[in-house]
Amino acid sequence: MSSGPGADSAPAPATTDKISTFSSFRVRNYRIHFFGSAVSNIGTWMQRIAQDWLVHELTDSAAAVGITMALQFLPFALFGLYGGVLADRLDKRRLLISTQAALGITGLTLAALTLGGVVEVWHVYALSFAVGVATVIDNPARQTFVSDMVGPGLLRNAVSLNSANFQSARLVGPAVAGVVITSVGAGWAFLYNGLSFIAPIIGLCLMRTSELNPAERAPRSKGQLREGLRYVGSRPDLLWMIVLVGFIGTFGFNAAIWLVAFTDRVFDSGAGTYGLLNSLMAAGSVAGALFAARRGSRRMRFTVAAGAAFGLALMVAALSPVFWLFAVLMIPVGMAALAFQVTANSSIQVASDPAMRGRVIALFMMVFVGGTPIGGPLMGWLTDELGARIGMMVGGAICLGAAVAVALVLARIGGLRLRIILRDGRRRVSLVPREEVPAIPSARAA
Repeated sequence: MSSGPGADSAPAPATTDKISTFSSFRVRNYRIHFFGSAVSNIGTWMQRIAQDWLVHELTDSAAAVGITMALQFLPFALFGLYGGVLADRLDKRRLLISTQAALGITGLTLAALTLGGVVEVWHVYALSFAVGVATVIDNPARQTFVSDMVGPGLLRNAVSLNSANFQSARLVGPAVAGVVITSVGAGWAFLYNGLSFIAPIIGLCLMRTSELNPAERAPRSKGQLREGLRYVGSRPDLLWMIVLVGFIGTFGFNAAIWLVAFTDRVFDSGAGTYGLLNSLMAAGSVAGALFAARRGSRRMRFTVAAGAAFGLALMVAALSPVFWLFAVLMIPVGMAALAFQVTANSSIQVASDPAMRGRVIALFMMVFVGGTPIGGPLMGWLTDELGARIGMMVGGAICLGAAVAVALVLARIGGLRLRIILRDGRRRVSLVPREEVPAIPSARAA
């Protein structure tokens, strides 16, 4: 449903206006979207925790948890760009109503199987793949719909608030899931998740379509996938950021594997501890997302530095000798992870042509989570064979190395060099343009 514009809705400010942490809340449609998503996000995190723990109970294998993750993200690798084409071509609000309904059905199906006592690991595998197929379409539509709601002036702020919303749910969802799993079983967590999608569907129906700012839809034509790839290939700022996102998403964003292994094998604990570690990691993520929302803009060098910090934080956490230190270190791990993810996402959206944004974001998400079918089983196997500490250490080292390599490439492309100043009162380390080679003076006439 839709209605005419009302007085309680404010247009997005221009890019030059001062951005506060919650500026996007002035837009009515965004407020509806935000609070509907908050309900669903809690269910999503409850299902993630319950699903990981259920697979671990059914198989007693970290690799099986990795396979579950791989199957959920495999559709991104297979069909990721098609979701971007649909987001550029179709009405995003209607598309999102369909995808949210499909995701709710998968949660209810898993709940029925689990509560009925007939669930097997292949059921979880199949439903994880189904969730991935729906998310391939949902993700680029949902990400680019943010611009339709708030406009370009508030895009960075809204993207950051969405991430804070998702990570705030990570504070609640895992903790609630831990209690639910130990008291009544994982099936009830799946049931809540399935029902929680009613909230964003109602929110999408209540939006005032006259207050949306949709980008011009791309007409149906041949070669739209290749057109998107050529566009990214012609933009080094987009290309190398997506390369870095691919490495960190594939080898670094494997918390489900490592936290399950640390909880069970290193610290000899249960589902409640697993939920606590996820909540602590989310606490750092929320702080990082809110900071990004207030700042409003970031340079690419900050995103690369956040990727390097994330890899380093994983390596330090892997060496933690006691539980309390490992738990505390989940906060900076989450903060660095979200700082990287939010600034990479918003920078790529802002830098992209609106007519290409869906395909660019689809490529971004394809490499970010589409590498999980490789990284998930690989990190799970490494964790099973060599232990949780080695698995996390290797993942962090790959992220750190990728960030350093991309930083060097971008510096070279941008004609920058590292300058170190040792004098007091001056910035000691900075990137500056390379000095031009002085021209050879021409001979003068006598």
